[in-house]
Amino acid sequence: MTASTANYLWSVQDVLGQGATASVYRARHKRTGELVAVKVFNLASYSRSYQVQMREFDMLRKLNHKNIVKLYSVEELPSKQKALVMEYCSGGSLLSLLEEPENAFGLPETEFLIVLQCVVHGMNHLRENQVVHRDIKPGNIMRQVGDDGRSVYKLTDFGAARELEDDEKFFSIYGTEEYLHPDMYERGVLHKPQEKVYGVSVDLWSIGVTFYHAAAGSLPFMPYGGPRRNKPIMHKITTKKPAGAIAGVQRTEGGAIEWSYQLPHSCQLSQGLKVQLVPVLAGILEPDQDRCWEFDQFFTATTDMLKREPVHLFFLQQAAAFCIYMHHYNTVSIFFEEVASETGVAVPQQHLLYLGHELPLEGGMKVVNLPPTSPSQPLLLLGRGPDAGPPGLAFREPETPVIPSRFDVVADYSFSKAVVGVVHQYLRIVRTLHTQRELLLQGYYNYMMKMRRECEQATISITMITMRLQACMGLEHRLRALGQSTLESPGSAENGNKLKLIREHLPMYAAGIHKFQKRLEHLLIEQAKLAEGLANDKSCQKMEVLLEKIVVIHQQYRKDRQIGKLGYNDEQIHKFEKIHLSSHIKRVKALFREDCLQRYKDVLATTRMWASVLEEMQSQMEDFSCFSRGLLADMEMCEEQQNKGLDAALLSLQPRTAGQEPGDSPRDKENIVFRMHDLKQEMEALVMELQCNNNVIESLGAVNSAVDLKPSQAQPSTL
Repeated sequence: MTASTANYLWSVQDVLGQGATASVYRARHKRTGELVAVKVFNLASYSRSYQVQMREFDMLRKLNHKNIVKLYSVEELPSKQKALVMEYCSGGSLLSLLEEPENAFGLPETEFLIVLQCVVHGMNHLRENQVVHRDIKPGNIMRQVGDDGRSVYKLTDFGAARELEDDEKFFSIYGTEEYLHPDMYERGVLHKPQEKVYGVSVDLWSIGVTFYHAAAGSLPFMPYGGPRRNKPIMHKITTKKPAGAIAGVQRTEGGAIEWSYQLPHSCQLSQGLKVQLVPVLAGILEPDQDRCWEFDQFFTATTDMLKREPVHLFFLQQAAAFCIYMHHYNTVSIFFEEVASETGVAVPQQHLLYLGHELPLEGGMKVVNLPPTSPSQPLLLLGRGPDAGPPGLAFREPETPVIPSRFDVVADYSFSKAVVGVVHQYLRIVRTLHTQRELLLQGYYNYMMKMRRECEQATISITMITMRLQACMGLEHRLRALGQSTLESPGSAENGNKLKLIREHLPMYAAGIHKFQKRLEHLLIEQAKLAEGLANDKSCQKMEVLLEKIVVIHQQYRKDRQIGKLGYNDEQIHKFEKIHLSSHIKRVKALFREDCLQRYKDVLATTRMWASVLEEMQSQMEDFSCFSRGLLADMEMCEEQQNKGLDAALLSLQPRTAGQEPGDSPRDKENIVFRMHDLKQEMEALVMELQCNNNVIESLGAVNSAVDLKPSQAQPSTL
């Protein structure tokens, strides 16, 4: 059966939504075939005053914004019923998106931010036009899907809207129970007499409930049995809510209310976004209209939130992922402080890597100059000191609902829908654990390569110190051969002792560095073997197959619910499917606990051992770095003393006016001069040789570092 106006037609079966006063259909333009949404008002709507009937038309004509559904025209059916022809949104409503089982625990972070942005911008346009919506809820937020697959959300259903300035009040009741401000709920739902008036803040309460629903997948205020079955407790929860609480749940009949000041652990939002969002929810979910945030404060806070960019960070030693929201104009110093606040690692102990490269950052740099990051390609944080802490499991296993013992098509459908949502949550956790395993393996590979480069640099330092030591020792020996009297100075004996100590200690440090290098090669082999073994892990694919089987049963249960009364054979099939569903749930849990989770724990145990070894190695390498700097300082002092001795020897060769002493004959002086010239030439040649060797060693080190910094080429089969 079809219906039509002068320019549009539709099937009465093609319903997009229904309300108390109207139904919305998907329609087409008779000439172009363009899809539109047509809102047809029923007879009950005409019992309202003419002014109220025309209010929605007037509102939509007045508003013009990309986050508000557009009004194309107002037409009439042959029955004279009014019809609003509006923009068609292909993605359904936000409510329909939240009712999909995969969103049972809330929207993904990227999608939630789009919802937040669109609703904030749409509401800002309403306030600029002094409009209060009075029925904000997920069902009245439509989703348009663009050609690029990105969502755009639009406010719709302005049947309850009216013009209202910030300081104006109204008395009439509109809205939907679960999203209704407590003051309006008391009179409109509980029918208690009261003389309260309402202001624009009632929209903020509805927005708060909507945002919580979108973030968590459930309503914030839930009495036992549900809000529609236990209305007095629903009102009690919303009105007796402590300041700062954003949720209240009654889990048992007549039981206490559990208050929450944070979003659920199960939601998909990062801790970094929760830190920004929770204060906003606490500010607008305030039942006292006088204490509730005003729209200016709401827009300021949400605009600040939306202007921030996420920086993804993976803390290697804790095996923990972080998402830190920063303004692009913030300095790196502020970013370091945020990292310290999130991770507990003090700023001096933070060391960052990106794609295997060390990331030297100056505090005055802007955050906008940080490299692009994502959950799979984050900045890698190497923390030092006790704050680094042992790794832990940053998730909780989902709770599976109890399977209904009796045959009931409605209860079984609800159960299967809940199970699909829970298994989606299991799958998300499995994928997260796989991603973190890869980040751990890649991160420790980069850490090992960093230590190997430091060992190579230490080897170069030892080589250079050895060559300089040999030069100093040779020069000391030659100078002494020229005559002890020319070298007597207060520091000559001390210099000799320093050179002797350096010569004794260098082999020990060289042996220690060599031991580190062998240990690193062993760790790299371990890492490669572990990565190769994990590459064959199919737990994620197995979980996906189990999810598909559970979804098939859920789809069958949806059909059974629509049919209602099943025949004998269909009922038996339904019961067999429940047995299969129970078996699939057990396999999901076993796969998660015994396969995926156990592998992850094994990786954590192995990387904890690697961390201990690398921490000790890093500490000793820092000690050697201090030692080598001290050696070079001692060498410079020795060279300075030798230069003074050489100057004194050359000065002693000047002609004397008094009587000559032994060795001062022209022949003796000539021999000494020749020997001094030879010594000078040898020193110059040695300096040139040292410089040449240094250049060669540094160039080889640079080549090795360049190769090492490409782990994808170094071990393509493992990571």
